[in-house]
Order: sequence, then structure tokens, then C-alpha cells
Amino acid sequence: MFIHPLSDVQSEKIGYDTRVWQFCVVLPKAKIGNNVNICSHCLIENDVVIGNNVTVKSGVQIWDGITIEDNVFIGPNVTFTNDKTPQSKQYPDEFLKTRVCKGASIGANATILPGIIIGEGAMVGAGAVVTKNVAAGATVYGNPAGQITR
Repeated sequence: MFIHPLSDVQSEKIGYDTRVWQFCVVLPKAKIGNNVNICSHCLIENDVVIGNNVTVKSGVQIWDGITIEDNVFIGPNVTFTNDKTPQSKQYPDEFLKTRVCKGASIGANATILPGIIIGEGAMVGAGAVVTKNVAAGATVYGNPAGQITR
């Protein structure tokens, strides 16, 4: 595994061949699989699971309650959320759960609202705002994200 010296990686649950680049923060309870690439300027909170062979591009924050399965691509500056009604200094007892299933890809600057499931092999277009679940194999884009039909 490679941890850049300018990152703050507190978790010991990081798989082999995983790379964490500069200016990243990984909190102590995060679980990260094998052969994962976490690019610069990322934050990974405690209640996070990241599978094997995942790419997380720069500028992504992965908040409590988010699971990313194997072979997923997360584009630059993708925004995940975990609270539908955020308020300063008021936290829910448990954050909503979001899951990005195997082989899914999320394009740059997409926003994923909390409690969403992005199905296996799905594609989320760049800049999309995902407000509801995405079916396995579907491609969605736009605001709010809608499925491409052909």
C-alpha cells in the first residue's frame, strides 16, 4: 500500500495495493479494499466501506453511511450527501445509507442525495443530480437525473 506523507490516514483497515495521495483524510473506522486509488484532496469518514478496485478521483468527500462496492469509478468532485435536512450542530441518530453497487460509474461533479442506491453497472452522467435510485445498468443524466431511453 502507498500512503502519501502529506495525507492523514488514521484507518488501519486498508487493503494491499491501495494508494492514498496527498491532502487526503481517512478517519479511523473507514474500511478500504484492495487496489483502490484515492486521489488528492479527498475525505473519507468513519462509517464508510469502499470495496476492491475502486477509483476515487480528486475532491470527493465520502460521508458516514456510504458504501461503495467493487470496481466503481467516482469522478472528480462528485458530491455525496447523507442528511436530507442538515442543520448546524444538529445531527441525526443515524445517517441515511447510500450504496453504489458493483461496476457503477459516477461522472464529474454529480451530486448524489442521501439514501440512494446506484445499481450494478449503472452510469451517472457528469453534473447529474441523483434524487432517486438508479436501476442496474441504467444511464442517467440531468437535474434531476433521468434515465436515457433509446
